Amino acid sequence: MRVLVVNVGSSSVKLRVLDGPDDVVVADDLAAADPAAAVERRLSESRDVDAVGHRIVHGGPHLTRAALVDRRVIGELREASELAPVHNPPALAALEAALDAAPELPNVACFDTAFHAGMPAEASLYAIPSDWTERHRIRRYGFHGLSVAYSTRQAGQLLGLPPEEMRIVVCHLGAGASVTAVRGGRSVDTTMGFTPLEGLVMARRSGSVDPGLLLWLERSRGVSSSELEDVLEHRSGIAGMAGGDGDMRAVVQAAARGETRAATALGVYIHRLRAAIAAMAAAMGGLDAIVFTGGVGEGSDHVRTTACAGLGFLGIEIESTGREDPPDEDLELTGGRARVRALVVRAREDLQIAAETRDALTRGQATPPIGR
Repeated sequence: MRVLVVNVGSSSVKLRVLDGPDDVVVADDLAAADPAAAVERRLSESRDVDAVGHRIVHGGPHLTRAALVDRRVIGELREASELAPVHNPPALAALEAALDAAPELPNVACFDTAFHAGMPAEASLYAIPSDWTERHRIRRYGFHGLSVAYSTRQAGQLLGLPPEEMRIVVCHLGAGASVTAVRGGRSVDTTMGFTPLEGLVMARRSGSVDPGLLLWLERSRGVSSSELEDVLEHRSGIAGMAGGDGDMRAVVQAAARGETRAATALGVYIHRLRAAIAAMAAAMGGLDAIVFTGGVGEGSDHVRTTACAGLGFLGIEIESTGREDPPDEDLELTGGRARVRALVVRAREDLQIAAETRDALTRGQATPPIGR
């Protein structure tokens, strides 16, 4: 089955056509200005596609596994868009464009939240009134699930061990960043929560901030909710602390030159990352492997080695590559005295989406209902 994979991010559209053996036969990386037009154009040029798989950041409370797209699924996605207003609307526009451009093709929605849907209550619930939790469907949804699922599967293959028998911490470090505890092949805790804003320091997002601070800014300093949202989502993180656009390579270089703001931002980033890795190991009662993926996770030797330098008590020791660029292939960086295996896995959400698309079609009808 040849699958067109549509991955709409906040700043890019990645289109991949994967054949049966999962070889990439078409690859388009485009600006995210008009994802719908990009999908329409690709479908007009790829007539031998059998199905379309879409990355959707937020599946909401009900869509907890990859789903054939029909009117009900689209309705659920529209409701979930308020939970991920930056990511879901453009992805939904691309999905609807695919339905219009090739109504005969099955479309499958694959969710970043799905991998975390089975997290235990102690990890998924906030300590707020129960009626709020139930009435407003509030929980820690978690994100980056497609990347984490692929990294978990790939770690098992690289180490020759079933993921079901391992305790793995997956560090997805890109413009957005999260750390996930995977035990028995399932997510048992993660750093992102109700939205992708919780957790680690990111390129432009703040990560976790004391909610009392936000209330104080609103009440005592007159900062509006729209300004708070803009600052926390787009003008914080590495970019907010160090200046620039939040590019980790530039920050590492600036810190090495002795620029104080860059060094401070990098220190905060590493501190939060190191603490999150330790917390995820604690959630599983130990650790067998750690995986780094995403643009920073794959490309920054400085981030990996500095973060892990303070985690020897967990049995983590990693070797340095001495390079600040992504490897051409997956790597094992386990140090000589380490008890924990350490890997760099190239992010391949396209492979995970293609696999989940084929699985959903196998589970579903041969000719699923298409349309809105």
